[in-house]
Amino acid sequence: MFSKELFGQRLKECRKKAGETQAQLSEVLSINKSRVCAMEKGINTTTAEKIALICEHYQVSSDYLLGLTDDPRERLKPKRK
Repeated sequence: MFSKELFGQRLKECRKKAGETQAQLSEVLSINKSRVCAMEKGINTTTAEKIALICEHYQVSSDYLLGLTDDPRERLKPKRK
């Protein structure tokens, strides 16, 4: 289940692991630094386009960033009927 707080934690974790500042990430995403801060605090999320940019930039899956899996490289497998 999606959680803004977990999304924010994982975003911050990815950013710090890459050695980047919030200002640097805000430049990558073409948004204000305060928006990055709000996302990391679990106050706001962002668009699908920005999530795709984050995933490409940090080489993680969207499923990981959105809290659907705990493996940064793994994607959810479709359920079989």
